[in-house]
Amino acid sequence: MGEVGVWRDLRWRLEALAFSGLFALLRALGVERASAFGGWVLRKLGPLTGTRKTVARNLRIAFPDLDAEALAALTEAQWDQTGRTFAELAVMDRLTPEGGRIDVVGLERLHAIRDSGRPVVFVSGHLANFEVMAAVILAAGVPCQVTYRPTNNPYVDQIIRSSRERYGIRMFAPKGGDGAKELLAGLSRGESVALLNDQKFSEGPEVTFFDQPVNAAPGPTRLALRFGTVLLPMSVVRLPGVRFRVTAHEPITVENTGDRPGDIRRGVQAVTTFVEDRVRERPEDWFWVHKRWPERVYAALGSADAASEAGAS
Repeated sequence: MGEVGVWRDLRWRLEALAFSGLFALLRALGVERASAFGGWVLRKLGPLTGTRKTVARNLRIAFPDLDAEALAALTEAQWDQTGRTFAELAVMDRLTPEGGRIDVVGLERLHAIRDSGRPVVFVSGHLANFEVMAAVILAAGVPCQVTYRPTNNPYVDQIIRSSRERYGIRMFAPKGGDGAKELLAGLSRGESVALLNDQKFSEGPEVTFFDQPVNAAPGPTRLALRFGTVLLPMSVVRLPGVRFRVTAHEPITVENTGDRPGDIRRGVQAVTTFVEDRVRERPEDWFWVHKRWPERVYAALGSADAASEAGAS
């Protein structure tokens, strides 16, 4: 390990130590106070970060007709939601169906999947505390590989993985060819797979999200086509009292017409439309802090601002 590597490793370990201390504090606070604390912190600090610009632009793209007062209220609500979701990661073992904090709609669909022995591809987005969807799937007895994107700091990543394992979730981060093979092997064994499909994926097909072009990952649709199964959309909304409602929706059938690129694009659009519909229903519950649209959409927003300012002068 070179000098740069040594200092990086030291920084990672110090970050992990601080992260571990924060998790311990949140667990000591208990579910309600930890969630409220997380919401309070991000309501205060979120507007002071550079990410506030991304949030503002995303909200204006999605809801161009909202007035300034409504946008301000929605902005504060999404900071609260994001902060709560992060803080709740420390107490996820207490946010399970068995703990009485999750209402499940469509449980019979999950039981039917379990009893069939055939895998499905679960799809969703970063809605409310999206972690609880995995807890519901596994609590229903459905064998499932829950995929995720690891953090850059491997020590912090291990803390997060351990937190998830406390409530029975063993996460899988497919990387490269070996990861893909493991994922395919699991599906071949009859294990379902759960994927969040609402973030930017530059190599994916172009579809429409809030009337604007986006690129979305084709992986879930490709898997459904390959294994002759359906896409099973899941959603979660936040309820008062640190409670949630998880819904297993009607499956999306991906047609196999022989036009593979077209079939994939239509499947990706169906998933993207599903996420959009859920966001429109509960916009404060979505993860607005990431850059969802391509740069040209953000550039057009800036051009529109410049034109408006020029017209007003």
